[in-house]
Amino acid sequence: MTIAPARILIVDNDPRNRKLLEAMLRPEGYVTRSISSAEDALESIALEAPDLIVLDVMMPGIDGYELTSNLKANGATSHIPIIMITAQSDRAARLAGLDAGAEEFLTKPVERSELWLRVRNLLRLKSFGDFLRNYNRILEQQVQTRTIDLQRFRTAMDATADGIFLISRESMQFVEVNATACTLFGYSRAELFALGPVVLGRSSVEELETLYDEIIAGRGSREIIELQLQRKDGSSLEIEVHQQAQSTDTNWIIVAVVRDITERKESQKRLLHLAHYDALTGLPNRTLFYETLARTLSNATAQGSLIAVVFLDLDHFKNVNDTLGHACGDELLRQVSQRLVQCVRVRDTVGRLGGDEFALILQLRNGLHGATLVASKIRDTLRQPFMLANHEVVISASIGITLYPDDAVDPQTLIKFADTAMYRAKQAGRDTFRFFTAQMNADVLAQLDLEMALRRAVENEEFVLHYQPKIDLDTGTVAGLEALLRWERPGHGLVSPQHFIPVLEDTGLIVRVGSWVIHEACRQMRQWLACGVGRMPIAVNVASRQFVEGNLEDDVVRALAAHDLSADLLELELTESSLMVNTDRTIAILQSLKQRGIKISIDDFGTGYSSLAYLRRFPIDKLKIDIAFIRHITTNPDDAMLALTIIRMAHSLRLQVVAEGVEEPAQLAYLRRHRCDQIQGYLYSKPLPIAGIEPLLLKKTPLATVKFDQTMQALRTPTPTLLLVDDEPDILASLKRLLRPLGYQILTAPSGEEGLLLLAEHSVDVVLSDQRMPGMTGVAFVCMVRERYPDVVRMILSGYADLQSVTDAVNEGAVYKFMNKPWDDEQVIQNLEDAFQHKRMADMNARRGKDLETSRSEPRCLSGKCMQ
Repeated sequence: MTIAPARILIVDNDPRNRKLLEAMLRPEGYVTRSISSAEDALESIALEAPDLIVLDVMMPGIDGYELTSNLKANGATSHIPIIMITAQSDRAARLAGLDAGAEEFLTKPVERSELWLRVRNLLRLKSFGDFLRNYNRILEQQVQTRTIDLQRFRTAMDATADGIFLISRESMQFVEVNATACTLFGYSRAELFALGPVVLGRSSVEELETLYDEIIAGRGSREIIELQLQRKDGSSLEIEVHQQAQSTDTNWIIVAVVRDITERKESQKRLLHLAHYDALTGLPNRTLFYETLARTLSNATAQGSLIAVVFLDLDHFKNVNDTLGHACGDELLRQVSQRLVQCVRVRDTVGRLGGDEFALILQLRNGLHGATLVASKIRDTLRQPFMLANHEVVISASIGITLYPDDAVDPQTLIKFADTAMYRAKQAGRDTFRFFTAQMNADVLAQLDLEMALRRAVENEEFVLHYQPKIDLDTGTVAGLEALLRWERPGHGLVSPQHFIPVLEDTGLIVRVGSWVIHEACRQMRQWLACGVGRMPIAVNVASRQFVEGNLEDDVVRALAAHDLSADLLELELTESSLMVNTDRTIAILQSLKQRGIKISIDDFGTGYSSLAYLRRFPIDKLKIDIAFIRHITTNPDDAMLALTIIRMAHSLRLQVVAEGVEEPAQLAYLRRHRCDQIQGYLYSKPLPIAGIEPLLLKKTPLATVKFDQTMQALRTPTPTLLLVDDEPDILASLKRLLRPLGYQILTAPSGEEGLLLLAEHSVDVVLSDQRMPGMTGVAFVCMVRERYPDVVRMILSGYADLQSVTDAVNEGAVYKFMNKPWDDEQVIQNLEDAFQHKRMADMNARRGKDLETSRSEPRCLSGKCMQ
């Protein structure tokens, strides 16, 4: 049998509201009819009664309250359920609607899902009411005719999917139940008739009598309620029930319609769990964590407790996903969550906020020490290896801690501060924890302000370039410039690059700014070609993100083409760390640029982690020794040796060497003596803007480089220098008197250690050392000189020679000549003259070799632009 769709009458004077309600209800299969006034609605209802009425409260003429009262007062229409809709949200309006007789009261704007659920429930109740009215009519007919066809009635009841109970108020017993009710509760009809409604375990007979009397009097709830009843086997059953009273001639019958909602409740629980718990780890998610923190803070306020919020981020978690796959990454997160739970007490909370970020709520009983203990325990626990798909993985975490009420009093601010402290832990080297402080917050706000100012700077073109010369140590002339980015921040002046360049890199703005630097440097080179400066190569620094996120090759090609420049005028400087990012892609880009004629150099060499194998793979032209090794090159033997090693290694690979941060003449002398190709530093010039660098390049400011020029002049015409090392002052004085007429510059040192310091500060040609000295022997001293200053000629003069040591030193090439004490003056003079002649010949051969190597390494020009 086909069931006709329910008919719904919509009454509202606003045509837009009527169309909206129709659009909401028709997709559910209801037949709708719209009326614009209460008067027309009464006429329409008289002709054809609807199954349900949806009406507005505020209408001209008869309003919704009066229409509802009229319909409920009419016996023919009193059973029609009514839903009133209004824009008024106060309690008085709702009570007025319910008092008028409306079954439901909704506030505009109406949600579609709520409307059709209310309609569905009211139509269901109406069908039950119609059923009961028919049942009462049958009962009356049965009483009158004494012919009761219980089987037919029972068949109709059994066909319903809901449980139906008919209860006599007089006897407080069941007078009828359907098959569904028996199935739901596990009783037979006979058992239910014998036991009565009390058996379902809701309440006592007295409580049921009170409830039924309220329903009969119209004071009981007319809505569907949810509760738990008891089955025959003792288990609980989640149900929703609607109860109403129907009168007979001598009695009242309570009709209870029951629906099993166990599956719905379980579904709601599952949805609730999904909404509040992380599906991967089972920990509270961000939503539940915030709610829990809010409750915890509320309780802490009342009790005066101290609460710690801990923010934790796994270090280098991305490496696990990239190397072992996301399945192993998920398994790692599960194992980490289990370990975190083991690190806290039952009253504490652990949540996963997303990705590899976790957060904890710690209720502290012992002050800050408790938070420190938990953080240390977490670090120790995470350091234990994790097993992921037969791979042993070790991971650490950076942890930030903030306190309530010391740092903040609301959940959002506490978590933000904990996040800030966590980033401080990462900046401190990771695998550690930091507490939030007020200074941290100030720093974060300053950082945000700096980021916003930098974004404006990019748009407003507030950046400029300063230029620092690179000097060729053979000629003493400017071989090129390095372009250095500067920011003229409005209201602040020039900002230190140390403050803003890391922010550009972190935010990714360095890609856009780096492209601008390349174009600006090319524009400047073209301008200098057109004026008196002429051909002046410029080196620009390139960040790793320009390889990964930008199009470095396209930026370079477009800049050179736009300004019609030869490619060999442009040099790109990269740090060792940037070379190691996406190595294959970086090599491909650099090789393509190299083929175009672009020069490539490694900046800050010695501070990164590149190897000889990498240096051979990359198409590199120059190495720049970091300033950290140049600063103490004349006072720290280790730095001197490291710089010398880099120079030799670079030359063996046919690479040029540039020393950064040269500020003292002694540093210049050391580097030139050891054939460093170029230097860069304040000894010649600091980085200058265009207004300062152009006069320098045009030789219009001769006083600017006078100290450098004097040093270079002295190095070009050096005085032969002799270093005498002996612990006896009389011996040193005698040798100086003997040798002074020969025109040597004579340096003296009372020990090998002090002799090494003089070697670092001065360009020495020949060393003459005693053998037996306190601390370092003469042989040990000259062996160290050979290692660090191989071009220095080394001689020993001693009366206490260990024959074997001297023989070994001579055989290994550490000693050029050995002389005995007391010495023969003529022999000493002749041996020294031979030593200085040997040194002059070695220097000449070294210069010829370097010139030959330079000529071989010069690039062949593929276009006429190289002659510009």
